[in-house]
Amino acid sequence: MSSVFGPLRLIVNPRAGRGVVGRTLPELEAELRARSLDFDVVQTRRAGHATEAARSALDEGLRYLIAVGGDGTVHEVVNGMFQDGKAVAPEAVLGVAAAGSGCDFVRTFGLDRKPKFLGPHFASDTWMDIDVGLATFVRPDGTPGSRLFANIAEVGYGAEVVRRAARLPRFIGRLRYLLGAYGAIRGHHRQTAPVTVGHTTATVPVVNLVVANAQFFGGGMNVAPRALPDDGQFNVQIYNGDRSQVFLLTRKMFRGDHLPDPKIIEYQSPTVSFAPPDPMPVEADGEVLGTTPATFSVLHQVLRLKI
Repeated sequence: MSSVFGPLRLIVNPRAGRGVVGRTLPELEAELRARSLDFDVVQTRRAGHATEAARSALDEGLRYLIAVGGDGTVHEVVNGMFQDGKAVAPEAVLGVAAAGSGCDFVRTFGLDRKPKFLGPHFASDTWMDIDVGLATFVRPDGTPGSRLFANIAEVGYGAEVVRRAARLPRFIGRLRYLLGAYGAIRGHHRQTAPVTVGHTTATVPVVNLVVANAQFFGGGMNVAPRALPDDGQFNVQIYNGDRSQVFLLTRKMFRGDHLPDPKIIEYQSPTVSFAPPDPMPVEADGEVLGTTPATFSVLHQVLRLKI
C-alpha cells in the first residue's frame, strides 16, 4: 500500500551515528511493513551519493523521500531535490528518520523519534512548507560555489570546529568536536568587517556568524531559539567577543540561555552577506563548504517537510 504521497524511497547513510543507522534500519523497515507501506531502500556509499539518489528518485517519478541518517544526509538529500535554486518537483515531500543518529534539524519539529514511532509518522498525511537557505561561497579551488541548507550555516569559529573535527577519526564520537573546539580557539582569529543583513550593516569584530533557519545544532544545542523555519527570515547572530566566546557559552546554548548577550548581535533577516579581508571558513548543516566571501538567502517555503 502506498502512502498518500506515494511509495517511499529511503535514502540511507549506513555509517551515520558510527553505524547506528545501519544497525537500526531493519527495525525501521519492520515498522513500515507493519503498516503495509510501499517502500524501497538506497544505501549511500560515498559523499554526495545521497544527492544523486534523491535526484534519481525524483526523475523516476517518486515524490516521497526519506532521509535516514544525520544532518549531513538531510543536507545532501535536500540539495538533490533542487536545481538552480528551484524545486525539481515542488509536490515532493521530505521525511527524516534520525534512526539513532544525531540529527539536529528534526529537533525543531519534535521529530527526533525512535524507529518504532516512525511507522505511524510516515503513514500519516501531515506536512508543512518550510524555508531553505541558499549559501554562496568560494570553493577550495577558488571557484564560486553554492549550496542549499535546511538547518544552520556558520562562518568563522563554528565552521573551523567542523573543519577540524572532520579530520579526526569518527570512532572517537563527540570527542572529535571537543578536540576541534580546542583547536579552533587556538587557530581561529576574529576579523572586523561589515556584516550586511536586509535592513542594515554592522561593522564589528566577528568571531562566529550564525545564519539559522532552524533552532538546534551541535548535538542538541538550542543555538537559535528564535528561528522559525517557515517565516522567510534567518535568525542571524554575530558573536563579537573573544576567540573563546562560543566555547564558553556552550553550556548555556544547550538550554538556549545564551541570548540576549551584549557580545552577540541578533537580527532577523532574509539575506546576509559577509566578506572579511582574509578568508574565513563556511559550513552548513555540519558540512564544510569553503570560505568567504559568502552570502545567504532564504528561499521561502519551498520544501514540503513531513511532520
